[in-house]
Amino acid sequence: MNIIKLKERVKFNKQFSPQILYASPDLKVPLICLEAGQEIPPHPSGTGVFCVLEGEGVMVIEGEEVSVSPGQVVVAPEGAKRGIKSTDNIVALAFHVSS
Repeated sequence: MNIIKLKERVKFNKQFSPQILYASPDLKVPLICLEAGQEIPPHPSGTGVFCVLEGEGVMVIEGEEVSVSPGQVVVAPEGAKRGIKSTDNIVALAFHVSS
C-alpha cells in the first residue's frame, strides 16, 4: 500500500514537469500542476482520466475544447490526442492506462 498526501506534492514550476506519483507497466499517475498560461500540447496516449482538483483551464480532446474546473472528471479515450491549457493555476490528478 502506498498513501500519497496530494497537498504536500503540489508544486508549480516555470517549466512544466508532471510529478509521477505511481508508475507500472499499465498505469501511470501523474500530478499535473500548471501555472496560469502554461499548457500541455495535444498528444496521443492510452486511456486518460483527469480529475481537476484546483483551478480552471481548457482541455482539448481531438480538437474539441471544454472548460474544466474543480470537481470535474474528463475521460479521454485510448489514442485520442489530448492536452490542457491553464487559465488559472490548475492542479489535476491524471490516470493513464495502457493496453
